[in-house]
Amino acid sequence: MEWSEDRVQQLKDMWAKGMSARQIAETLGGGVTRNAVIGKAHRIGLSQPSPAKAKPKPAMVAMVSDRGCRWPIGHPGEGGFHFCGSQAAPGRPYCTSHCSVAYRNKDEAAA
Repeated sequence: MEWSEDRVQQLKDMWAKGMSARQIAETLGGGVTRNAVIGKAHRIGLSQPSPAKAKPKPAMVAMVSDRGCRWPIGHPGEGGFHFCGSQAAPGRPYCTSHCSVAYRNKDEAAA
């Protein structure tokens, strides 16, 4: 497969739009494979996605203080995820309210 200037420009344009190597290969056609697209992109310096097109990283969850409740609220990676943060019960990672959910006494466990 020969890479003409026109095909190289098409590759650059599609790569900049965030198209996958498979999508680019299918669009170019003419026997161009996904691996050929990846190889050419690497050789011409397109191997790293542009920062503008990179997927945003999930926001880091603020660290809970040593005495804050570590009960997770929501789902990691989704907006609004956080830890309770209330005053933790002595010797426990959770507040009194969340300890009642997290721990069962021996009598309850036997029942």
